[in-house]
Amino acid sequence: MTESGPRSEDLLAHVLLPVAHEKDALATAEALEPYQPDRVTTLHVVEKGEGVPDKTPVEQSEEVAAESYAAVRTVFPDADDHTAYARDVVGAIFDAAEAVDASAIAYRSRGGNRIMQFLSGDLSLKLVTNADRPVIALPRVERTE
Repeated sequence: MTESGPRSEDLLAHVLLPVAHEKDALATAEALEPYQPDRVTTLHVVEKGEGVPDKTPVEQSEEVAAESYAAVRTVFPDADDHTAYARDVVGAIFDAAEAVDASAIAYRSRGGNRIMQFLSGDLSLKLVTNADRPVIALPRVERTE
């Protein structure tokens, strides 16, 4: 750190990259690629029900996580992976960032219909306002290939 704050090199020293599924993982990794982070850890949060049935079976969720990690490794071959099991997705992201000592959290808005935008917007707001480290909102650029 400098006296005026963190340098951009420090910001990109170790980026935590939360992803939802394979397609999201690839798009998010591609959005991060131009910024050339030194190290990337991909995070997949398996949402647990805490007293209610899980949204998807754990085995299926772990398969989605594995596919997501593989997609990120097509862009960042040395990316680490981290799986979290939690009901509170944003809290799990913060816990993972601390556990892996990430310098920043980079995410890509999920888009979708108005309801999805409302729900993801709520998560985005919590992510950027409650984080204890920098949060990087990546641009939503879709591949044209």
